[in-house]
Amino acid sequence: MCRQTPALVQVSNFYISTSHFCLPPRNSVQSEVRLADMPESSNSSTNTKTVVVASKPDRPELSDLLPPLLQWLKEHGYKVLADRESARYYPGMETIPRDDFAKVFPTLALVLGGDGTLLSVARAVACVQTLILGVNLGTLGFLTEVQVSGLYPALEAIETGDYMVDTRSMLSCSLVRNGTTLAAHLALNDLVVSKSAIARLNHFQLFVDSEFVSSYKADGLIIASPTGSTAYSLGAGGPILKPDVQAFVITPVSPHGLTHRPVVVRDSVQIEIRVKTGDEQAYLSLDGQVGMPIQDGDVIRCVKAEHSAKLLRFQKTFFEVLATKLKWGER
Repeated sequence: MCRQTPALVQVSNFYISTSHFCLPPRNSVQSEVRLADMPESSNSSTNTKTVVVASKPDRPELSDLLPPLLQWLKEHGYKVLADRESARYYPGMETIPRDDFAKVFPTLALVLGGDGTLLSVARAVACVQTLILGVNLGTLGFLTEVQVSGLYPALEAIETGDYMVDTRSMLSCSLVRNGTTLAAHLALNDLVVSKSAIARLNHFQLFVDSEFVSSYKADGLIIASPTGSTAYSLGAGGPILKPDVQAFVITPVSPHGLTHRPVVVRDSVQIEIRVKTGDEQAYLSLDGQVGMPIQDGDVIRCVKAEHSAKLLRFQKTFFEVLATKLKWGER
């Protein structure tokens, strides 16, 4: 169960909801999850499986995909709840805000979209350890492994237990100003501290477990999980980490110094970024989806989250996905 934080905090002119975030004790133990092991709310029926459906906006094909999908799910004993994006393509569905998915203790989260849609769902359901099936309606699809043609075979495999659970570690990050924690967030991919609209270098001081590492003058600084190592960090010159590696990557973005390079640290450490911007503002973003302005003197702390994302896998290995998506070996 996730520990709740206050419902709203104000950061400059932004209000940030934190009511559904899971806050981390350190060094938590992760385990495999099966459908039969999923927690249920105290008022749920033992015979009912709940699935939540999240869809990528502006995908017309969902109008044809959703009706038979919902019929299949109901015939197989699922109670179906959907986010508002899904309901736009199939009016009459019972809806729930995506941020509230964890409140219904879903057995399965079905993501119809791309990696961005999956990232938002992972943050929403991590604290109840819901299994996530990603169906790729996007472009690259690193995380949404299943193609539309493979949707029903994947669902049948889930029914028979013929699947693997890919446990992905997450980041738990907090923004501290003048000794007060203003916001706490989860991220599956990465945390990025970057410059605001004014094109000036940001100044940062980096600490790992309270030990000073370096000062940076750079466009930004990325802290990436193994999952996030193939995202922004990779484009900034960071290494690729296999998802089960227990580490984080710290990658500077366009540093003003030829000796600054990405650093890999164990995921048991606490990473602290101290912002030195003077009169300028910088910007903090998580998974490229949740963000807020930050200012001189702010401190960003990042540790491994207590909870992890549980992604369903069927056939492809991590290196097969890399070869397919990154076109390895092709000229």
